[in-house]
Amino acid sequence: MNTKKLYAIAVNPWVVIGSLALGSAFGLLLPMMAAKLDVIGDLYVNLLKMTTLPFMVSAVIFSLQRLFRDGGTSRLIVRVVAVILGASATVAIVGAIVLLTMRPGANISTATMHTFGAMVGSDGSGSNETVMSLYGTDTVPKTVGLTDMLKSMVPSNIFAALASGDALKALVFALLFGLAVGRVPERISVGLSQALETVYHACQKLMHWLSYPLPLILFCMSAAQLGKSGVGPLHAMLQFVIAFFVVAVLLLVLAATIIWKRSANSLASTLDALRAPFALALATRNSAACMPSMIESLVDRLGFARSRVELMVPLTVSLLRVGPMVYYVCATLFIAQLYGRHLGVVEVSTVLLASVLAGFASAGMTGLVTVSLIGMTCVYLSLPFEAAFILFLAVDPLCDMLRTLILVIGNTAAVSVICPRPLKL
Repeated sequence: MNTKKLYAIAVNPWVVIGSLALGSAFGLLLPMMAAKLDVIGDLYVNLLKMTTLPFMVSAVIFSLQRLFRDGGTSRLIVRVVAVILGASATVAIVGAIVLLTMRPGANISTATMHTFGAMVGSDGSGSNETVMSLYGTDTVPKTVGLTDMLKSMVPSNIFAALASGDALKALVFALLFGLAVGRVPERISVGLSQALETVYHACQKLMHWLSYPLPLILFCMSAAQLGKSGVGPLHAMLQFVIAFFVVAVLLLVLAATIIWKRSANSLASTLDALRAPFALALATRNSAACMPSMIESLVDRLGFARSRVELMVPLTVSLLRVGPMVYYVCATLFIAQLYGRHLGVVEVSTVLLASVLAGFASAGMTGLVTVSLIGMTCVYLSLPFEAAFILFLAVDPLCDMLRTLILVIGNTAAVSVICPRPLKL
């Protein structure tokens, strides 16, 4: 079979949804066997992460170098700041409107409240060791502030940052180093430019190859997840998951519409160009791993300028954390509704601002640490987040998929707004 056809099948949305559905059914029917499949998903995500940092560093340095040669740097910076602020406010407001309208945390049934209590208080070993283990490392919500966030962005040792996989510190280094390289005469820096371009294209090709087994990976990951947790947590948090799903759909439709209007393509061509990043976001739940696919879609499929896209995609993915931002808004309002806390205009505005700041603070964070930052928003309203922490952990794999989708497609839309419109053919 032609490799292009195989790639098109692998990232087809119906194939992605079908793989998830089959994996979920397998996980429910044969949970013991399905739980053993998680090693396949872990290996796949590690392979993708392996190429993320060299790809990001080479793309940013190389693109900044070309940006200085083309000119217009000051205008681009103003545009980037405006888009980041506008996008952050938009996703936060949309999340608040949906949660305040649907009110998933209000009028919870007695049976569901009993499930909440069992999940919060249960421990399979009959002790509190599991809870203590979680909270033993859950210090981020109480210690992360603006000063800590700024300090965490600057690497004292770039090799240590690369070795530990710290994407945010690597990005800061790449930006500063790229700015410096852009001021070096071209006759001196041409060798470095060629080396970086080689690394960039090699990583992009590797990520493309890793897209072929996506259906199998999705089957294994969904089967392993449901094989371990079952459907109990989904029942307990069903109303929150539904509300967050509605928010995700609204934001994805808005983002796709923006990309369509900004590009010189038809709606069908635009949606077809977004298939690959959409599928990778679902499969990997890792926005950084989707960067090559985002660049390929914007440049090769939608016609945006490569020099701008290759710089803006890593920058926005690392700084414009629209997925976590809207998740923090939804989670905080859900907790307030769960405990019967009435929120006025001032309180809701506080939630929006705190959620945006928490989103910026989530740069470089994944998994449980990302969820724990909900505590940053709850503390301003004196909400007992600790009691609800385990509830959000139970459904985080599903919410993480939605967060990543919002971040990947949302940042693709942001880059399309930052970059000049492609010329119509």
